[in-house]
Amino acid sequence: MTESTSHVEQQIQARIQAARIRVQAAKERRDDFTAARRRGLARRHAQKLRNQAEAEWRRQEQDADQADTDTP
Repeated sequence: MTESTSHVEQQIQARIQAARIRVQAAKERRDDFTAARRRGLARRHAQKLRNQAEAEWRRQEQDADQADTDTP
């Protein structure tokens, strides 16, 4: 098979290559966004667990303080 060298063929090949680059760039952007979203979700989940643990600790502290003041 001979290599096409006509101007039209070169333009078509250039457009195909440009489309491939755009598709690849879009895929990379989606992948980056997905990774950032997962990190953000994990960070928020970890913060929620820390907040819940702290709230439980505060409730226990309040219960202990209340128990100390209730007993004469």
